[in-house]
Amino acid sequence: MSANARRTAVRRTATRRTAALLLGATLVALGATACNSTGGASVSTEAKQTAAATAGASGAAKPAETKPADAPKAPAKVGDTIALKGMDKANTADVTAVKVVDPAQSANEYLTPEAGKRYVAVQFQIKATGTQAYSEAPWGSAKVVDTQGQAYGPSLAETKAGPAFQTPTNIAPGESGKGFVTFEVPSDAKLDKVQFALDNGFSNQVGQWKIG
Repeated sequence: MSANARRTAVRRTATRRTAALLLGATLVALGATACNSTGGASVSTEAKQTAAATAGASGAAKPAETKPADAPKAPAKVGDTIALKGMDKANTADVTAVKVVDPAQSANEYLTPEAGKRYVAVQFQIKATGTQAYSEAPWGSAKVVDTQGQAYGPSLAETKAGPAFQTPTNIAPGESGKGFVTFEVPSDAKLDKVQFALDNGFSNQVGQWKIG
């Protein structure tokens, strides 16, 4: 088999796999929605305050600074943690957008970005904080958004940035998991935000982090 034929076969396999996984995630999420309606959607940009941020030089906790109720809050940035809720109240998680690798090099010589595009890899850390385990497909929960407001969904490509999440990813309550999600975006796109939502991306609450 020639290199071009092999590359085409790999792309077709990846496309079929993407379609199958998306269909499965959609059916699961739609079933959860029917049983757990929680109202309108919201975008959360508030970083979760850590113990280190509220501790003084001696290590003793200190009260958080008071600010006017109408004072604008700085949006969460890459490296921050956002507490997210799923459609089921038992499904909650602290999600951290750990880092962004842009551009990211493909880990497969036969699966490379299309002409005029590049791979971007975002590493997430997920800590299951609810009473039920986190058992989802993180790659289907994430998006990146450019400065023009255009959103880009995930790609199943793996990069040399680091290991991807397994599908599904299973994390016991109180434990954490980490992995990369890859995106294929135009070469000239300037990315501005990273987004993540529980329930395979269908939760009404969306976490958002500023890039840079």
